[in-house]
Amino acid sequence: MAFTHVHKPITIGSVEIKNRVVRTAHSTAIGGGTLSDDLVAYHEARAKGGVGLSVLEAMSVHPSALSTLNMIDPTLAEKYPRMIERLRPYGMRMFQQLFHAGHHGRQLDGSPPWGASDVVSSENGVAPVPMTKAMIDTLIGAYAKAAQSVAQWGSDGVELHAGHGFLPQQFLSTYANRRDDDYGGSFENRSRFIVEILAAIRASVPPGFVVGIRLSPDLLEGGVTVEDNLALSKRIVAEKLVDFVSVSSGTFQTMHKMIGGMHEPAGFEMVTSAPITTALDVPTIAVGRVRTLEEADQLIRSGEADLVGMVRATIADPDLVAKSFAGLPEQVRPCIGCNQGCIGQLLAPPHRMGCAVNPAVGFELRLGDDRLVKAETPQKVLVVGGGPAGMEAARVAALRGHKVILAEAEANLGGTIKLAGAAPNRGGIKDIIVWMQDEIYRLGVDVRLNTYMEAADIAAEAPDHVIVACGSTPRMDGVQASNPGEPVRGMEQGHVLSSHDLFQATGRDFGRTAVVIDDLGHYEAIAAAEHLVAKGLDVTFVTRHLAFGPLVESALMTVPALQRLSRGAFTVKTRTRAIAIDRDGVLIGPTYAPAGSNMISKVPADTVVFVSANHANRELYNEALAAGTKARIAGDANAPRFLPTAIREGHLAGAAV
Repeated sequence: MAFTHVHKPITIGSVEIKNRVVRTAHSTAIGGGTLSDDLVAYHEARAKGGVGLSVLEAMSVHPSALSTLNMIDPTLAEKYPRMIERLRPYGMRMFQQLFHAGHHGRQLDGSPPWGASDVVSSENGVAPVPMTKAMIDTLIGAYAKAAQSVAQWGSDGVELHAGHGFLPQQFLSTYANRRDDDYGGSFENRSRFIVEILAAIRASVPPGFVVGIRLSPDLLEGGVTVEDNLALSKRIVAEKLVDFVSVSSGTFQTMHKMIGGMHEPAGFEMVTSAPITTALDVPTIAVGRVRTLEEADQLIRSGEADLVGMVRATIADPDLVAKSFAGLPEQVRPCIGCNQGCIGQLLAPPHRMGCAVNPAVGFELRLGDDRLVKAETPQKVLVVGGGPAGMEAARVAALRGHKVILAEAEANLGGTIKLAGAAPNRGGIKDIIVWMQDEIYRLGVDVRLNTYMEAADIAAEAPDHVIVACGSTPRMDGVQASNPGEPVRGMEQGHVLSSHDLFQATGRDFGRTAVVIDDLGHYEAIAAAEHLVAKGLDVTFVTRHLAFGPLVESALMTVPALQRLSRGAFTVKTRTRAIAIDRDGVLIGPTYAPAGSNMISKVPADTVVFVSANHANRELYNEALAAGTKARIAGDANAPRFLPTAIREGHLAGAAV
């Protein structure tokens, strides 16, 4: 399409940005706390891909709150200018976000964090030290010194992080700020800390150096409102303390609104951002699950922002801008908003940002389409299985120049992602299989649908290499990991289903009540429960885990799901196991109680859905090896896991042949 705004340059302060696409600040932990070669390569890939502006991840200005980058790191003075030198040739402008976590912070020596008041952090459960005037002055000086340093090191500007529940917003908040001095009480007093930081930064940097701020309504009762952000923005703009304002939403208690998943529409944050961004006379940046340049262009064209943040979209495809401007938007690998690789891997092991659909993220020096080497001698590669692992393997092998055959037993590609996409609010997950399908056809892969392969079929095809990616099968044995020696009795009955059975059923009467037994802890059981609640059933969710959906808590999926489920008839029973199933109900009890305990009860169930780790379909791989075929295995056929692993193993398998 013809863009009207997103491709045009814009000037922030004295700095010209070549287009309106921004990578707003986002912690990655790729550098392990410093500017490692891997972290620089991650940013360089997006600079090569055409992004106009990047705001580098939060840099802590003081040792009282450590971050993924820290001013106390003595190597920054050498590494930061070297990074700027690497990135500058691509024309991507660089700002540095300056940060202090306040009561969410952690110190090297284990001392309590600093805060506006002694309000306990929702994250660490520790009451902070209420900051004295001397502490306040120390931090204001630290912000100014950090800005001065990054200006000397080559950054084009800085951004004060005054949102998302961190220290400056804690001062602005009425629930986090209980002070009765010049920094508490009235709005003017609560905003004083932010104003003084900005004034100190402005005084410490050379003329023309850009200073901006990031704000966010925290969406909490008694918290920082849209009106608070607007009033503060108008004041600091009028006093010429900032050259731009970047607006997000959410805080730690509402993080699912900070990084909205696939259940949120494009631009969902504009409800709270537009009242601020449309009222200011400086350039503004808006965010909110914007996935394509068409969506960004529309947002700018509507007047709701001047620049648009596209972090997850450019994580998924670093070349998004270049491909779109070249008229090839259909080749952009889509962000599906699953949050499993980005925030999910940051908040949970491996505590290093990745991407479900792009396994090269954080490993750009070693992985990625641009690192693929053409095969010296193209060979015949047979991929068995058309799910995400198989399609990625076929795509990558084709990119290397091999003659690739993809055999899929079903009538359509996609594997179990087709079922996952049938769940309520999860249709966006299918975007990645649509893209993969388009790419393998574009690359000339010989796709054979309705083609079930056995060892004899592989031998008859005589490939040089075979990649087995034929997935996994539900394990309907009733075994729960908390009590493995006591499988659920009654699993053989017709009303006991796997999630596959549930989502493949058409026209089935599920009755009025259901029990979902979740032994896995991922989204699969959540999807099953929401599917049944949407059909009007009264659903009881039984799980051995300590919490609801613990494996997708870090992906910010559980709170939105619980909010939706609470609108229907839904009950959660954690640390609970199923004992036996009969025709009209399920006997349940605490995981820690014996089967004969008086704590056993029965819940009604016309339908029972059992979700556990699947059984890997490894047999074909083993047979191929036994026959002497050069074989590799990827995805759930190797061991049942989740989408990021399936795509990563498919990529590695395709790159290795």
